[in-house]
Amino acid sequence: MKQFFFFLALLLIASCKNTPTETTTVDITPKIDYPIDLVKVFDNHGGLDKWKSMNALSYEIIKEDGNEKQFVDLQNRRERIEASNFTSGYDGKEYWVEADTSYKGNTKFYTNLMFYFYAMPFVLADEGIVYTKAEPIEFEDKSYPGYRISYGDGVGVSPEDEYFIHYDAETNEMAWLGYTVTFYSGKKSEKVKYIRYNDWNNFNGVKLPNSMTWFKAEEGKLIEPRNTRNFDNVVISETAFPDTKFEKTSGAKVVD
Repeated sequence: MKQFFFFLALLLIASCKNTPTETTTVDITPKIDYPIDLVKVFDNHGGLDKWKSMNALSYEIIKEDGNEKQFVDLQNRRERIEASNFTSGYDGKEYWVEADTSYKGNTKFYTNLMFYFYAMPFVLADEGIVYTKAEPIEFEDKSYPGYRISYGDGVGVSPEDEYFIHYDAETNEMAWLGYTVTFYSGKKSEKVKYIRYNDWNNFNGVKLPNSMTWFKAEEGKLIEPRNTRNFDNVVISETAFPDTKFEKTSGAKVVD
């Protein structure tokens, strides 16, 4: 009899081990509460899901002395820039540059700078951003509502920077970007510069600008165009660049 109960106990233990257990999957992806008006702007430009599915972006900035080519890893913001007098990049750890004597730029400051302007409005969905309503701006008898974008401590190279996105309330298309520059001073600035976005195109389901126009502004009022940057050969893709794309060139030096 004792052997029978011992055998029965073994069967119960084996049965328990073979019984599948229910597991719960927890989504630990950070959730960001975007203002509903900005969600409509993102949707107008292709949507955040579409943007986040992309891995690689390249384009050329048209310049008289030769187009400047920029290549960006959209998932971690590695970058390579090829210009007439320099090649620079960020490999995920170090900033580097190979240049001739005519190069006077600041590699660390310039890395991702034009990309950030070009990839509007999507880069304003990054983590660490704080959204607050901004005063509308006026241009040619039309009012453009917007949001002020600020960053948490330690977010990015210049966390004191601020951006102001303004959009067409009828179409939900981005129209203006205001921004401050704090890279050199490290202090908040009250001087806001403005870029007009009114020349968009669809690239692989994502709306990106063909051109951007910087505007002269006085006391917060938009006065007149100052200069325009035009873009060409735009490619945005789900296929990522190889890691070698962002490696330092043989003659490059690392920038602190």
